[in-house]
Amino acid sequence: MYEQAPELHELGAGVTITPNGSRVLTELGLRPAIERIASPPTSRAMRLFSTGQTWQLPATDTSAIGAPFWLVHRGDLHQTLAKALEQRAPGAIHVGTRCVGFDQDAGGVTLLLESGERLYADALIGADGVHSRIRADLFGEGSATFTGFMAWRAVVPIERVPVRLRQQTFTAWMGPSGQIVTYPLRGGTLLNIAATVRRDDWLIESWSEAGTVQECRGDFANWHEDVLEIIDAIDIPYKWALIGRPPLQHCSAGRVTLLGDAFDPTLPILGQGANMAIEDSIIVARCLEASSDIAEALRRYETARLDRTSRIVRGSYERMARISNELTDPDRAQAYMERQFASASAETYAWIHGYDPIIAPI
Repeated sequence: MYEQAPELHELGAGVTITPNGSRVLTELGLRPAIERIASPPTSRAMRLFSTGQTWQLPATDTSAIGAPFWLVHRGDLHQTLAKALEQRAPGAIHVGTRCVGFDQDAGGVTLLLESGERLYADALIGADGVHSRIRADLFGEGSATFTGFMAWRAVVPIERVPVRLRQQTFTAWMGPSGQIVTYPLRGGTLLNIAATVRRDDWLIESWSEAGTVQECRGDFANWHEDVLEIIDAIDIPYKWALIGRPPLQHCSAGRVTLLGDAFDPTLPILGQGANMAIEDSIIVARCLEASSDIAEALRRYETARLDRTSRIVRGSYERMARISNELTDPDRAQAYMERQFASASAETYAWIHGYDPIIAPI
């Protein structure tokens, strides 16, 4: 594994590992390690942006589908995966190695590094993110469309927020111009904050662009005092523009393929970015194990993944429209919540979470 960062360090904020992803981590023997860093929510709630009215939902019941639902810090997840890989294949991780291109022929692939080093292998999997160099070399830059929304993200020590807001609850605040999701991390010692708001003046697509508490507060100035107190607990909120991309028609070419955000970049609406990458990883591994012909294996991987990933990418984009909703009228909020989220969400998430990449056809 060749990673451009000079070292593997804590990065990002919270991430949800839903049953379709946790099945894979369990199959890899990582369940005990993940459970040591995870914070399973004890309940779920939806709250109205203006009045704070709450709709309590039952805790996510995963018993029927046989896999857990985990809330983890992305940095903790990365460290757990890196440690497991290093134990099983010492020396497999190489940091400070930026890719600048590749060449391939019938016999293999040569990865070109910024240092001038050339690395030869049987296959190349580009897992290099939403701005993937490997994807650009395979299929061009592609198209991207600003959604009209931007996102805020932060993690705070939970003792900074009022005691009444420290429950181990996955909470979604819903408003006419956006939404805010909060949930516990690291055994309830941290609170993850992910907010989406309609804005057309921020077009930078990066998780590491710092904003200010004042700016973030301004985006939610007319929201409930609980929301404002949570925002006030933040040191530095980070912001990024939400850019939509149409699903790829292909992800493989010869001995080269794509995985994760390089292949199926999605908006953070259905909570499936990390989970699709986990699904991709086990499916491509299964395909490579099942065929001695690399190109054929990667074609099978493409066939196995395109329909599902495209449906999730499109579904996430379509749900963005629901953020602009009827919730300005408290009298209509109850009916809206029931109509838009209760039955529709159950059906959507049953399809997403019920998928088992361990046994899915390849």
